[in-house]
Amino acid sequence: MVKVTVCGAAGGIGQPLSLLLKQSEYITHLSLYDIVNTPGVAADLSHINTQSKVTGHVGAAQLEEAIKDSAMVVIPAGVPRKPGMTRDDLFKINAGIVRDLAVAAAKFAPKAIMCIISNPVNSTVPIVAEVFKQFNVYDPRRIFGVTTLDLVRASRFVSELIGGDAKSLYVPVVGGHSGVTILPLLSQVKGIEQLSQEQIEKVTHRIQFGGDEVVKAKDGAGSATLSMAYAGARFALNMIEAIVTGKGGHQIECTYLDLASDPEGANQIKEWIGHDLDFFSVPVELGPEGVKKILPLGELNSFEQKLLSAAITELKGNIMKGSTFITEDPKL
Repeated sequence: MVKVTVCGAAGGIGQPLSLLLKQSEYITHLSLYDIVNTPGVAADLSHINTQSKVTGHVGAAQLEEAIKDSAMVVIPAGVPRKPGMTRDDLFKINAGIVRDLAVAAAKFAPKAIMCIISNPVNSTVPIVAEVFKQFNVYDPRRIFGVTTLDLVRASRFVSELIGGDAKSLYVPVVGGHSGVTILPLLSQVKGIEQLSQEQIEKVTHRIQFGGDEVVKAKDGAGSATLSMAYAGARFALNMIEAIVTGKGGHQIECTYLDLASDPEGANQIKEWIGHDLDFFSVPVELGPEGVKKILPLGELNSFEQKLLSAAITELKGNIMKGSTFITEDPKL
């Protein structure tokens, strides 16, 4: 049996994400957890005629039952970003939510693949990593920050400029998952040579700050939920396929992780970013244990090297903020 738990399943990302996961032929038990409304969401989804059973769990008292023995725990829980709010502003609220869910996972599903969607991902992934270290169950191959939305946006935005099928266009996006830490490697995209440098810089900025575009358009009603649910489901379904079949899905995924998950594969990246930066989004090959192999990044041009420098500076602070939140937490 393959059990997948979605924490934050009644929210704006959690509901459409759960709907997409319900369609998987590999998931046999879809466990939905939130602090409100989960039984209704679970009842609704349970009427869909796919194989997985759906259960709904509410509140701290039912968290163990929701997570126990899961093969994968997906965490979109937290508050959405509002106009004028940065991902860093979200930290004060979402860090505690992610910590508590990570503690439950470390206790009741220590071998689960952890897929972290809750922002700011640059900081929440180190939070989960530190919690698992505290409980002596840390395996860096199994903890992922889901940055797939950056790839989805990049392929969409770039295809609008150079043509072709957006779904099949692969644009590697590495670094982190907010603002200047998002590093699209456009020089590696076939057909990009038809664009001017000005166009490249504009589409790069749009990929980096695409979330702001949605927040502004929703006019205070939330942030990217539907596109994030799609991207989160894409990554989770690829990972589930790897767990069940031993092979990842058809898309190459870039994901934010601890580079210790594959020290040999991370050698090239460490040469670029230095040896004091532990977390970075990189292309990976997925396997049943999580990270099977970190794939090479290829070459960066001078524009991308400047972007990399800015990303490194920002990421160092983001990572430290997440790590120290746990190491200085009196609750642990």
